[in-house]
Amino acid sequence: MQIAYLQQASLAIYAYYLLLLLPLDVCSSHEDHQFNPSSSHKSVKDNFHKLGPQMTFNVTVHGILLWFSMGLLMPIGILVIRMSVREEQGTTRAKVLFYFHVIFQILSVLLATAGAVMSIKNFENSFDNSHQRLGLALYVAIWVQALIGLFRPHRGKKERSVWYIVHWMLGTVISLVGIINIYTGLNAYHKRTRRSSGLWIILFTAELCVIVVYYLFQDKRDYIQNQGVVIDNDLNLAVRQLDQELAQRQNQTELMPQQPCGKQNALKNLFD
Repeated sequence: MQIAYLQQASLAIYAYYLLLLLPLDVCSSHEDHQFNPSSSHKSVKDNFHKLGPQMTFNVTVHGILLWFSMGLLMPIGILVIRMSVREEQGTTRAKVLFYFHVIFQILSVLLATAGAVMSIKNFENSFDNSHQRLGLALYVAIWVQALIGLFRPHRGKKERSVWYIVHWMLGTVISLVGIINIYTGLNAYHKRTRRSSGLWIILFTAELCVIVVYYLFQDKRDYIQNQGVVIDNDLNLAVRQLDQELAQRQNQTELMPQQPCGKQNALKNLFD
């Protein structure tokens, strides 16, 4: 009886010590991991460099696809449709520019879809960072924009104005957010692969500067052309006025009677 009681007591004490010491052991191991920043930093750094060649290739291709989609084709499509609006409706030039806009936007959607499929297939998408969240929102938005463009009302209908405002605003927001997400993607590429992305950032920024300058030039092109026309017209008018004045003077000179010279008459009288 007493032996059984002692065995039960010893088991209870042993279990109590296990319950008491187990959390301390867990906390100790957690503290060792937490307060050893060099080992933690080294582990994280090793994980960054553990990307294999295939994964690095996939990341690069994903970035190039989205660069051409959101950073090149979509802004060029916006520039093209702005150029078509300035043309006379129904002309061949306006139709060609409109179809170029459609082609650029379709290619942009297809490339973005290919980049999204590659991301879903090859990457870990936990959506715990801004790049992945913006990418998901953009992927949904570009398909909504494509459907809005597909169901374009004809000119003259009441809903045409509403459609134009929605299509224009959504397209502008998608283009701007897409550009921002390219920069976040370049930053994520640097963090993930530990490779420098400075050259890519410079190239993309230079491309954006060219697009923005041309976009702003579209607003001032007509004004500049009109200024040139005004200068040419003023110059031509001044030349015509000068020619008219010279012609009038020449006509007046021809109509005036010839006055005989006094000296010539005196000599003539002298020798007569």
